[in-house]
This record gives sequence, structure tokens and C-alpha cells, in this order.
Amino acid sequence: MTIGRSFLKEVEDEFKASRRLIERVPSEKGPWKPHPKSSALGHLTQLVCRLPKVMSDIVKGIDLDLAAGPGYSFEKTDVLLREFDANVAELRRTLSDAKDTAFEGMWNVRAGADIYDTAVRLDALRNTINHFVHHRGQLTVYLRLLEVPIPQLYGPTADER
Repeated sequence: MTIGRSFLKEVEDEFKASRRLIERVPSEKGPWKPHPKSSALGHLTQLVCRLPKVMSDIVKGIDLDLAAGPGYSFEKTDVLLREFDANVAELRRTLSDAKDTAFEGMWNVRAGADIYDTAVRLDALRNTINHFVHHRGQLTVYLRLLEVPIPQLYGPTADER
């Protein structure tokens, strides 16, 4: 099994569970924050939806340039789901087609010419998967605070048995 297909096997269930969670994000609550220092619900959801594209870019050797990104906006849940689905589909293709050597190159997080972090692509992808799961976990807390029933992610929840 190639490295890419191994990663694909690892993330498939994460993406299914994440989609079920994103479906429940109430569009009208996009600006809501659990604390003044927290991200807005809509921005956190947008980040979760965009991270699969970042994962694909890592494998392709495309740096994350924070200065060049589209920034955050408040979108309806159906728009976010379309973005998530498109990004997951791209990652599936990327991982399915990737040669093992694609994971050997370097990848950077930057803002224009300023480089914040550099890592081997294999390590960067693994870290970004963890980052994705972390932010999805934050999303479950936000939704719980808004009294939105939490779907099963790894097993039963207080809302779904």
C-alpha cells in the first residue's frame, strides 16, 4: 500500500464523521462565539471545511500562504458543505495518485516571504490531520453549547445512541 493510500484509509472515517457534524451547523449562528477570544462558529466551520484542501496542497508541495488566502466569511451551511465535499474529493484524488516520493519534499506555512514553519510533507500531513481533528472537536463543543445534537463521531453520543 502506498503512503497516500494509507493516509486515505486513515482519514475516510474522519471525513464522514465531520460531514455529519458540519451538516448540523446552524447558518444563522455563524457570528456566534462561546467567548470573546474564540473564533466565530462560521469561521471555525470554514476552517474545518478548508483543511482537506490544505492536506492536498501539502502532498502537492504547495505551501500554505496565510497572506494569500481568501480570509474568513460567513457562509450558509450548504455552501460550506459543498466546499468541504469538493476539498475532500480533491484530497482523495491526490492521495490515491500520490507516489511515495511526494511525501519526502518540504512544505512551509508562510505569510508572503515570512516563513513560520517548515516540515517534511509526510510530517506536515500527519500534523494537519491532527489539526483537523482538533478543530472538529472544538466544533462539537460549540454545537453542544448551542444545544445542537451531536452526531456519532467515534461511537454513541449523549444525543445519538
